[in-house]
Amino acid sequence: MIQHLLVLPRLHIQNANAISSPMTWGFPAMSAFMGTMQALERNLPDDIRLVFNEIGVVCHHIEPQVTSGGFTRAFHLTRNPVDKTGGTAAIVEEGRAHLDISLLIGVESGGGDDLKSDERRQAIAKQLYQQVQGMRIAGGSVMPPHPGERRHRPELISFDTKEAESAKQWRRLKRRLLPGFALVLRDDRLIEHTATLKADEESATPLDAWLDLSRLNHECLVAKEEDGKEEDGKEHVKWEIRRPYPGWLVPIPVGYGAISELFDPGTVANARDPEVSFQFVESLYSIGEWVSPHRIQDPEAMMWFVENDLEHGLYRLNNAYTDTLIND
Repeated sequence: MIQHLLVLPRLHIQNANAISSPMTWGFPAMSAFMGTMQALERNLPDDIRLVFNEIGVVCHHIEPQVTSGGFTRAFHLTRNPVDKTGGTAAIVEEGRAHLDISLLIGVESGGGDDLKSDERRQAIAKQLYQQVQGMRIAGGSVMPPHPGERRHRPELISFDTKEAESAKQWRRLKRRLLPGFALVLRDDRLIEHTATLKADEESATPLDAWLDLSRLNHECLVAKEEDGKEEDGKEHVKWEIRRPYPGWLVPIPVGYGAISELFDPGTVANARDPEVSFQFVESLYSIGEWVSPHRIQDPEAMMWFVENDLEHGLYRLNNAYTDTLIND
C-alpha cells in the first residue's frame, strides 16, 4: 500500500522520444519515465532523504510530430548540417512528440525525513517540482507553463491510515488528474487472447496474439435481407470492426530480455560503461491499456515498478492493475 505519493502535475514536455521500441511508436516507453524517477532520486538534495519505489503517468495531451492527412504518416525530420567534407549528412529518422503529463511517484522516508508535517511535505514537493523543470524526460525538454496558464500545485500526499479517509484523499486527487488517461499493464489480455487463438489454430503464438490485439481488425459478415415476399432474401455483405475486448488496448515495450551471457566488466569493446557487467538484450513486449483515472479505485493500480529476474535474464517493468481487479 502506498503511504506517500509525490504528485508532479501538468508537465509540458517538448520533443519527447516517440519511437519507444523497434516495433512500436507513439507514447514513450514506461522505462523512460522509470529512468526519470531514478535520475530524480539520485540527484536529491542532501536535506531530502526519500526513497522512490514506483511511478505512474497520466497523459493529458500528446501531439506527435508527424505529417497530417491520409492514413500513412511520416515523422518530421530535421535537416542536419553538412559533414566535414561539405557533403549532405545522412538523415537519421527520429520520432518526436509533445506531451502534457502528470507524474505520480510512490515514496517513503528512507533516512528519517519527517513527512508528518504538512509544511515539510509541501516544501519537498515544491523543491522537487522545480528540480524536474531542469531535467529531460523521455529525451524531451520540460517547458515552463504557458503565459496565463493556471499554475498547478505540486503536492506530496501522506495517505491516512484509515481506509475511508485515504479513499477520500484519492478521490480528490483523481479529479485533479482529469481529463487524462493512465497507462496500465494488461498481460492477462495477451495470455487470454493467445489461448483463444490456439483453440482455433494450434500453431498460434503469443506474437500472433500481440499483433492481433495491436491492429484494427475488420470482419466480413454475410447476411440475408428479408423482403417479406420471398423466403430466401438477398445476401449482402457488411464489414464490422472486431474488438476481442473492451477498452483502449495498445502494444507497449515493458523491458528487455537477455540474448547472451553476462560478460565481465571491460571484456566487451565499446561498451558505454567499462566498469559494469555487460549483456546483449532485446525488447520485451506486452499489451497496455489506457484507463481514465476516475475508474481507478486504488493508486497502486496505476503504478509501475521494476521486477527483474536475473536468473532468467529478464529486466522488465510490472504493474499491479490486474491484481487490483481480482481483489475487487
